[in-house]
Amino acid sequence: MDFKKIIKDVFKDVNSIEEQGALASYIPELANVNSKKFGVHISTLSGINFGLGDFQEKFSIQSISKVLSLCLAYQMLSGEVWDRVGVEPSGNPFNSLTQLEKDRGIPRNPFINAGALVIADILLSNLDDPKKDLLNFIRSLSGNQDVNYSTSISSSEKSIGYRNVALCNFIKCFGNIENEPDKVLDFYFDLCSIELSCKDLSALFLFLANNGKTMHDNRQILLPSKTKRINALMQTCGFYDESGEFAFKVGLPGKSGVGGGIIAIHPGQYAIAVWSPQLNPKGNSYKGMKFLEGFTTLSELSIF
Repeated sequence: MDFKKIIKDVFKDVNSIEEQGALASYIPELANVNSKKFGVHISTLSGINFGLGDFQEKFSIQSISKVLSLCLAYQMLSGEVWDRVGVEPSGNPFNSLTQLEKDRGIPRNPFINAGALVIADILLSNLDDPKKDLLNFIRSLSGNQDVNYSTSISSSEKSIGYRNVALCNFIKCFGNIENEPDKVLDFYFDLCSIELSCKDLSALFLFLANNGKTMHDNRQILLPSKTKRINALMQTCGFYDESGEFAFKVGLPGKSGVGGGIIAIHPGQYAIAVWSPQLNPKGNSYKGMKFLEGFTTLSELSIF
């Protein structure tokens, strides 16, 4: 498979389409990003590494980090995680409160904001130094020590994060948040502020294409059975209330973030990251979605 040619062809096609979408301007720092940025990078199990465009420029990965915090919690607690958060698509926007009342404070899945807050709470209760330990875990996945939180982005999110404050307090009243909401929110805003490039992201997530084993030092991060479940959650829940559309058009497990990034996994093959900051009405990268649809169509490689 000539991945390089396919990426070049699809990148050219998508880059030529009319600009559509909008920046996530409700987060002040993200409103300052150059909307014309566009990058893609693929890392394969066979050793291919290839990128185009702004693939080496760091951006705020936002909700993509929720996959990583979930992996750490799942590594430590195994099936106990699912006592506190579900595995069903929400069918609602990522910051919705509507289902929590009916579900008695149990978020539908770990990738909506409510679910990620519960995962943050789990990590706070089980780690000696949660912020440091999570960062070390993420760094260990690809051997990349240049992974950090962004103070400016986390501060920007804290300044306008009223809905997340409401979500956390609402879950707390049902008893599904153990720690003080202020501590959970502080950790949550930091984990969403991590900045990585497309090149960093594709290398970082390659372990999920490799049955849970890292490529750089051959460590088993998650058992194959757990890796399968993480990929399944990305397939069904990784794009909020557009997850079905992504499965229909792209056919890969993936996760998006409102910083404009998308990571997609083909188990046994590759991890591919795309970044374009302009978002469609569902909060997913407009060009990123178009690129990945074109990529799996032209390569004729999806999980289906």
